[in-house]
Amino acid sequence: MEINNKLTAIIITKNEEKMIEDALKSLKFADEILVVDTGSFDKTIYIAKKYKAKIVKYTSGESFSDWRNKGLAEAKGNWVLYVDADERIPNALAGEISNILKTKSEGAFAIPRKNIVLGRELLHGGWYPDYVKRLFSVNVLTQWTGDLHEEPVFSGKLLHLENSMLHIKHETFSEMLIKTNKWSQIEAKLMFDANHPPMNTVRFVSAMWREFWSRMVLRNAYLDGKVGVIFSIYQVFSRFVSYAKLWEMQNESSNI
Repeated sequence: MEINNKLTAIIITKNEEKMIEDALKSLKFADEILVVDTGSFDKTIYIAKKYKAKIVKYTSGESFSDWRNKGLAEAKGNWVLYVDADERIPNALAGEISNILKTKSEGAFAIPRKNIVLGRELLHGGWYPDYVKRLFSVNVLTQWTGDLHEEPVFSGKLLHLENSMLHIKHETFSEMLIKTNKWSQIEAKLMFDANHPPMNTVRFVSAMWREFWSRMVLRNAYLDGKVGVIFSIYQVFSRFVSYAKLWEMQNESSNI
């Protein structure tokens, strides 16, 4: 006997006119699409309305956890699926999710994710299966916590789906640099607020080396060709930027 569950797909947006339409197209199987917009001034909301999405404008939140919690509070479905604007739900995954809704009254699921960087799907370097916790019945999901790397708080056992979602992670190198500058500032501030030990030469070199060794040697990033090598080296650079900003904050604080 089928269970009459309803699914709300939740997307958090801010100026996502380039990405959101394909995400919305891939969510047509959901009973409700809920867009939590955090201050778009491009065509994001206009595009979302074309797909009959419910728009919730929420500019007072300060983190992804706040925004995801707002989506949970506004959802009408008894199941929720969290999808970012740069993610896509292929037909196979949509079918798998639909089957779960027909047979289960509650649960929490992690979804494997294929990351596409500079036009190439990355399968090595730690980028696949890249499980993300995104599908929940609302009776097991309590809230989301964390400022940068948010985590769901839920009851019961976490299960894993077989089919993957797609993540259009970076389309251009310039885009990568812009995002790194933004998120490294947040990461550095979180480390600073957590009283991270003072950065010195040994800590800088150790952090860079560990990132390179993990991506390139232990997880064989080179098997993804030039893009795999480029992106792994870029991860070392990204780590350096975060720690350099942390060092700058620590240095400024010690001079006060």
